[in-house]
Amino acid sequence: MELFNKILKIAVDGGASDIHIKIAAPVIFRINRELVAVECPQPTAEWMNNVVDRITPSHLKQRLEDDREVDFSYFIPNVGRFRTNLFQQRGQWALAMRHVKATVPSFEQLGLLEQIKTIAEAHRGIVLVAGSTGSGKSTTLAAMIEHINANFKKHVITLEDPIEFVFEDNQSVIEQREVGLDTVSFHHALKHVLRQDPDVIMLGEMRDATSFGAAMSAADTGHLVLSTLHTTNAAQSVTRILDFFKADEREQVRRQLAGTLRAVICQRMVPTIDGRMTPALEIMVNSPLIKKMLEENRLDKLTAAIETSADDGMCTFNQSLFNLVKEGKVTEKEALAKASNPQALEMNFKGIFLNEGGRIVG
Repeated sequence: MELFNKILKIAVDGGASDIHIKIAAPVIFRINRELVAVECPQPTAEWMNNVVDRITPSHLKQRLEDDREVDFSYFIPNVGRFRTNLFQQRGQWALAMRHVKATVPSFEQLGLLEQIKTIAEAHRGIVLVAGSTGSGKSTTLAAMIEHINANFKKHVITLEDPIEFVFEDNQSVIEQREVGLDTVSFHHALKHVLRQDPDVIMLGEMRDATSFGAAMSAADTGHLVLSTLHTTNAAQSVTRILDFFKADEREQVRRQLAGTLRAVICQRMVPTIDGRMTPALEIMVNSPLIKKMLEENRLDKLTAAIETSADDGMCTFNQSLFNLVKEGKVTEKEALAKASNPQALEMNFKGIFLNEGGRIVG
């Protein structure tokens, strides 16, 4: 275990976000999105089996035996916490570990827009943080929880698989429940969570119709529900939610969503000029206009509505990327690579802006 812990310490000291370990292969770190091989002894089967036995929580060993893969959190004092996925490939154990920062970064450190604070301060409704894997959804969600914790007297309950950031009570009282350790399943926890007197409920991820149905019920009864979703833009998030449900249920769910949705924050990580990463954000707030479009099933018009609703705190990816370039944080090339509509963004850089009908407005 000494070598294993040393590998993780070197990873943290070197600024790696992820560590990949498999038998008879170099240890790999991901640093600034690039995979880098590390000079150290290649793991043997015996060494790996010992590591697996030592780091797998006792309550997950049977699941590992049955499923051949598990997720859990691994902590080393004075080094850090790691979100860990243990799995098999070609019949042998392999590890993918992500370093979770010890303290939750502030909104300013993360490069998040000021309007996200306003969204986090909502009294009720569903707030979704969307994006692809590795886009920083969990970190943004943690920053929102920490903002609530620092400024409001709330009772916050989180349901996670596994627990990533560990919160300490400040103004709020926070209970973090890990699936498999503190509760049997998400479904079981969601069944009982409203009896635990929460003001804010945080779900690690929206997974299915059951979890989203529970979220809507909680929002209906005056709770703020925060969660993540794997989608690429705000408008697609609505479609993804509806896809959780059977076709004959979607009309009713869409109308319920119009009443319970608070906001969708979708993000993509973009390399900055100084070699770091910053999020480009698409924000959809459930304004009267958005609510009407949801009720009338005009989902194809959501992006256009977001684009013209800056006064309500909304912005599209193109608008966010345009601002990052103008602020000198991101190159035009990187912005175009992450844009939803590269052609339109390229025209924006030349000072040409089009309205929904394709007419030049500036």
